[in-house]
Parts: sequence; C-alpha cells; structure tokens
Amino acid sequence: MAYQVIARKYRPQRFSDVVGQEHVTQTLSRAIEQKRIAHAYLFCGPRGTGKTTIARIFAKCLNCTDGPKVDFSDTDPRCQEIAEGRSLDVLEIDGASNNGVEQVRELRETCRYAPAGSKFKIYIIDEVHMLSTAAFNALLKTLEEPPEHVKFLFATTDPEKVLATILSRCQRFDLRRIPAALIAKHLTHIAKQEKVKIEPAALHAIARGAEGAMRDAESTLDQLISFCGETIEETDVLSMFGLTAQGQLLELSRAVLGAETNSALRQLNDLANNGKDLGRLVSDLLNHFRNLLIFQVSKGDLSMLEVSEAEAAALKEQSKMASTDAMTRIMEVFAETEMRLRDAASKKILVEVGLLKAIEARNSMSLDAVLKQLEDLRSGGGEITSIPMPERAPAPSPSRSPKPVRAETSAMTAEAAPSPEAEAPATFKEEAAAPQPMPAADDLQSLWTNLLEAVGRVSAFTRSYLLEAHPVSFAKGLLTIGFDPEFEEHISLVDHAKNHTLLQTKLAELGHPHCQIKFIKAEAPEGSRRVPAEETAPTPPAPAAAAPKSVTVPTARSAAPPQPAREKLASVPFNKDDFKNDPLIQKALEIFKGQIVEVRA
Repeated sequence: MAYQVIARKYRPQRFSDVVGQEHVTQTLSRAIEQKRIAHAYLFCGPRGTGKTTIARIFAKCLNCTDGPKVDFSDTDPRCQEIAEGRSLDVLEIDGASNNGVEQVRELRETCRYAPAGSKFKIYIIDEVHMLSTAAFNALLKTLEEPPEHVKFLFATTDPEKVLATILSRCQRFDLRRIPAALIAKHLTHIAKQEKVKIEPAALHAIARGAEGAMRDAESTLDQLISFCGETIEETDVLSMFGLTAQGQLLELSRAVLGAETNSALRQLNDLANNGKDLGRLVSDLLNHFRNLLIFQVSKGDLSMLEVSEAEAAALKEQSKMASTDAMTRIMEVFAETEMRLRDAASKKILVEVGLLKAIEARNSMSLDAVLKQLEDLRSGGGEITSIPMPERAPAPSPSRSPKPVRAETSAMTAEAAPSPEAEAPATFKEEAAAPQPMPAADDLQSLWTNLLEAVGRVSAFTRSYLLEAHPVSFAKGLLTIGFDPEFEEHISLVDHAKNHTLLQTKLAELGHPHCQIKFIKAEAPEGSRRVPAEETAPTPPAPAAAAPKSVTVPTARSAAPPQPAREKLASVPFNKDDFKNDPLIQKALEIFKGQIVEVRA
C-alpha cells in the first residue's frame, strides 16, 4: 500500500474526532438530531482548521445508511465511499478552477436529477470566494430555492469576498484557530501511534509554529520524523524551522525588563547568527509581553492564557519587574517594529533599534504620571518653585545687552548720575534673579528707542520699516506695535516669523523675555508725533559736564527721523549681501518681476 501522509492518515472521520471546533460540531449534531437541516452551509476560517473535513463528516451524517444521523458506522459502505471520494452523490468542486458561469450552469442542470443511491445530492465547493461575480449571480436562484434533495456546503478562507446575497442564503460557521495545547495533545497521540519519541518542548515548539493550524502541525511532525527518525528533540525543531527556543525567548524578555542593554543586544546577535527568523522572534516577544500584561491585569489567572508550565513560572517572575503601563509601552514598540519589519532591508538593525526603544520605554514615565506627581506636590503644600521647569529665561549678556532705560521726570545732572561701572553689577544681578517688570507708560518710548537700536545692529532694513511705526502698548507679555493708516501696507512686510523672532530676542536682551509681538493699524497719539527735522531749530551742543534737563523720545512716525536717530542709523554698517538677501527685498523682486542693478551705500 502506498504511503499516506499523517495529515490524511489521521484526518477526523466523525464529529467527535474534530479538535478545537466544538461550537461547530455540536451545532451540526443537534441540527441533525432535531431534523433542522438547512439547504446551504458556509464554513469560514483560517487554513488547516477543518473546514473541508467538517463538510465531509456532515455529508456522511446526511447520506449514511438509515440517516441522517450522527452516530454512523465506520463500516457503512456509503460513508466509506464519501471518505474515499468516490461517491456519486457527494461532489467536491474546487472553486478556484471552476469559477466560471459555464460550470455553474452545468451544476444547475445536474442538480435537478435525483441522487443515485443516497438520500441527498451534496455539493461541496471549496474556496468558494474564488467564484466570479457572474458565477455567483448564476447560482443565486438555485441556492435560494434548491430541490429538496440538494444540499450545498461551501468552504472559504476569505468570507469578505463572498457576495452578500450568497451569505444571506447560507448558515455561516466561523472556525477558530486551534489552541497550542490541543495541538500538542493531538500530536502526542499521533506520535504514540507512529511509535515516535518526542520531547514535550519539541511538541510545544511545533504547536507554536503552526499558529493554530492542525494540518500545518501534522505536516511539520511528518517532516521531522523523516529528518530525525524515532526520536525528536526541541533543537531539531528549532534548527529546521528557525524558531527561537522558549528559554532563549524568556531570557531576552528578562533582559528587556531588567534594562540590560548589553545582554539584550548580545542575545539578539547570537540568535541572528544561528539563523533564527527575526520576524518570528519579534512576534513571539510581542505575544510574550501580551501574556505578561494579561497575567498582571487578571492577577495571575492562567485560564486566559495558553502557556506551558515553564512559561507560567516565568510570567509569575517577570510580572513583578515592570508596571502595567511599562508593559503597554513595550508592546507598542514591538508592534511598530513588527509592522516595519515587513518592508525593512536591514532586519537585524531594525530589531536592535526596537530592543533599545523597548528598554527606554520600560524606564520612561508617562505624561499622566508626571502631571499626577506635580498635582501631588501642589496638594501636599510643597513650593512650586522647587519643581524644575522645562524652560528657562535666557540670561542677558552684560557685554551685549544694554541696561533698561527709565525716563526721569525730574532734572538729572551729571554730578548726580551714578557711574556705569558702579551700577552694572547690581543691574546684572537684578536681571539674572527675575525678569524685568513691564514698563510704565512713560518708559514705553524709551524702551522703543532702545529696541530700534538693538534691531538696527542686526538688520538695518527691518529698522527702517519700524521707524514708521510706534509702540501702542506693552502689557502681559504682549508688545503691540502700530502703523498709521498711511503706512498700513508696511504691516504685511514686517509681520513674519523672522522679524517676530528678532524682536523677541532683543526684548529678552533688554530684560523682557518670553514676549509676543503684534502689529496693528493705529494712529500715533498727538503728543508723540515726531516733528520733521527742518521745522526744528538747531540745538547748540551741550557742554561735556552738563546733561539735558529732560529726555524726549519721539516716535518713528514721520518720514524724516530726528537728528539723533539719523546719526545712529548712519553709524550702522551697510552690508550689500544683507540687502540682497533681505526677505522684504526678495519679496519685492518677486512681485514686480525685477532684478537688482546697482546697490549704493
């Protein structure tokens, strides 16, 4: 007799032999006992879970002698015909190769005839989702109202591709992936029948690699018997299929939870050099940390997990090494790594990065935890200033930052003025201790003058536009700058991110950090309107030992700046490259489609 593979030799022959699909076999058995047999059934599920096998057993129950009944005899000739595939009344059709309209029309013609020797004429169509849309539509009428002697049994791995009109005419049964423990138990029974010695660890490795498919596990066992002979060990399974040993997997997860970076990378390098499947390794790590999370949440309930005794002991040990939030963050890292691994060219590097991220995620703290600790500090009466803040105000440099200018209402003489050398240390100490307070209304013009000088040292062009503006207000960290209606078009030229950053930086140097800038259209107050230089009488130069009695800071509203402002503007060095690269000049060139012909200082 020709050799028969294990998957066919030990194929279930009755409902009681089916492993892990009790929800389906029990429903069909009771339907037969109660004589509630439908005309069409659809069996869905992953590969190797028993779809076609259950369809054949159901056909035996329907067409057995004195049927339909569940407990048929194994020696029944009709059942033997069905098992051997030579029954005239049970037709198995491959949907992938018979997916056209002509094949369905032929089926419609033959189903009208009575069965040859059985009670029902049964059509088993495997991979029914491969039928074309036209073929499905041709089958609709027959499937809705078939003859009394016709039964349809469909099997598919992709029920989403089956038309909704077909699904609504069938009773649907979804088969599940078979648990690893049941697969290992069934393989133990087969090994005894084949007189093969196999280690429990090897059985667990085969069941883990089968991913819930009994046929895959049986085919693997058949291949291992050919490779190893009468004795099968775990190392044989791992070397043949590139799986990672359970002990190695637990050691790697322990290194991640213990933040042992060197050990984790060394173990990964050993596994990669031994030819282990890195994609399967990441999947196994993800599943292990999922088991750890379930173990923690369920407080040690193993009924929700499919683990061996050794893995259960490891779960109990490792569940104390990290919190539930840490487990969740580690799982997110490995899930992302598994998704990116499919398209990665350097898989080992990606897995190494994933291990490092997982260790970092284990040690990190969530934002909610940080906020909770801050709230606890506040409620506990601790000082808020003792908590380190994420941002610090930049300390102004004494060499570059001028002192804040305060306008004096009373006369100031040269003899009463303190020396700059004596005042500088106190000012620097005051600025370093805390930000300067917002200026009063009289100080706003002085601050504006100093700000124009600081901006002019960086960008003469920005300063030239700001000369047409005036300060409106400075409160709550917001400096509002106004342009008269006649200069309203200048707002769009200066209101951009680069100038905002420049003004904020200079305000920080003047003792006002973390300020915002706002440009608006607003008329300057009458008292602060600047008088053109040609309408003012020339002022004689003051003696060196005397100081002016008062300081008047005009706004930069009029077209001609006052004489001191002109002198300061002339003292700014002119740079042709800055002129050409200025964003305002570039925007003007873009709008008017022009080019720079000559630049004069």
